[in-house]
Amino acid sequence: MIQQADIRWIQRYDNFHKACTRLCAVTESDRSMDDLSELEIEGLVQRFEYTFELAWKVLQDLLIYKGYEFMLGPNGTMKMAFEDGLISDHDGWRRMAKSRNTLSHVYDEEEVLPIVQLIFTNYAPMLKTLDESLGKLKNNPEYSNA
Repeated sequence: MIQQADIRWIQRYDNFHKACTRLCAVTESDRSMDDLSELEIEGLVQRFEYTFELAWKVLQDLLIYKGYEFMLGPNGTMKMAFEDGLISDHDGWRRMAKSRNTLSHVYDEEEVLPIVQLIFTNYAPMLKTLDESLGKLKNNPEYSNA
């Protein structure tokens, strides 16, 4: 019988996959950032925030599943995920983490809109790449106890 802890990363991945799909539904649509209303921008920011949170947490769960011991939290997780080859752009992920933290504490449109543009151009594609990579691992018996 598979223990719950053995599949935690897969459970978290399923939530991340749904969140990433919702985020990309906006960023990959035929609409640009300029086409979005204020409310839609706020919704996009929220989607980005929870998708990023799920991303680093699924990476953390997968790394723990693989047997790594490291400092928990987004910075330690991203560093280890880069060293393990789960992500390829460590600096990009660090910038994404910084942007996510900024969005949580800033309500000034002049600071938010440049980050929203980065969500469209950089962050959503990086999250989608992770989603695709993790989807392949989920179907690999070595990583899923299948």
